[in-house]
Amino acid sequence: MIHATALIDPTAKIGANVSIGAYSVIGAEVEIGDHTVIGPHVVVDGPTRIGRDNRILQFASLGGDPQDKKYNGERTELVIGDRNLIREFVTINRGTVGGGGQTRVGDDNWLLAYVHVAHDCKVGNHVVFSNYSALAGHAEIGDWVIISGYAGVHQFCKVGAHAFIAMGCLVGTDVPPFLMMANDQHGRPRGINSEGLKRRGFDGSRISSIKRAYRTLYMAGLPLTEARERLLEQAKDSADVRAMVEFLDHSERSLAR
Repeated sequence: MIHATALIDPTAKIGANVSIGAYSVIGAEVEIGDHTVIGPHVVVDGPTRIGRDNRILQFASLGGDPQDKKYNGERTELVIGDRNLIREFVTINRGTVGGGGQTRVGDDNWLLAYVHVAHDCKVGNHVVFSNYSALAGHAEIGDWVIISGYAGVHQFCKVGAHAFIAMGCLVGTDVPPFLMMANDQHGRPRGINSEGLKRRGFDGSRISSIKRAYRTLYMAGLPLTEARERLLEQAKDSADVRAMVEFLDHSERSLAR
C-alpha cells in the first residue's frame, strides 16, 4: 500500500493499513495512524503526529517550518487527530516555542483546497474550512465552526463554537460562539447561526436563549460590562449562554461588536 516512489524516513512510524501514494515524502519523526490514506505528491515533515482514518490528498504540505521570523530551528510539532479530510494544496505548519510549541487540529474536520493553518493554531472538531480560507498564527477555532471561502482569521483571534464566518470575511476580533460574521470592509456580526444550530439538533428553546443573548450583547446598546452582567443572569438558565460568557471572559483581543 506504499508506492515504490514514495520516500519514507527510517524514523517515521507508519500504522497498519496506511496507504501512501506516488512521490510522497514522509520525513523524520512523523507518525501516521492506522488506515490513513495519503495521496500522491504529499509532503509531511516532522515532528508531526497524524491520527487514524485520515484522508490527505495530493500536494498537501503538512508539518513545515512555521512562517515566523522568530523561529530559529527549535523542535516544535504538529498534531492532527482522526478522521480528517485534508484536500489539495492544504498547508499546516508546526508551532513555535513562543506559542507553546504545537499546532493542533482535532477530529472530523474538513480542510478544503488551498486552506492554510499557520503556526500555533488550535482547531477543534467538526470544523469546515472552505477553499482558500486561512488562519494566521495562534488563532483558536472552536468546534463546529464553518469558515467560508476566501475568509481569513487574524493572528491570536478566537472563534467560538458553532460560529459561521461568511465568504471573504476578514476576522480581526474575537467572535463569540453561535454568531454569524459577514463582510462590509471587515467582518461584523449579522445575527446567530440559526440554521447551523438546527442542523446540529438545537431545539427552539436553546436557539431562543442564544438569540436573546445576542440581542443583549449586540442590539441593546449596552457597554460590554453591563451586557456581561445581563448575560450572567440569562446564563443561570442556559448552558449555551454560559459558554458565551466564558468566551467573553477568556477573550484576549477586542470583541467583534
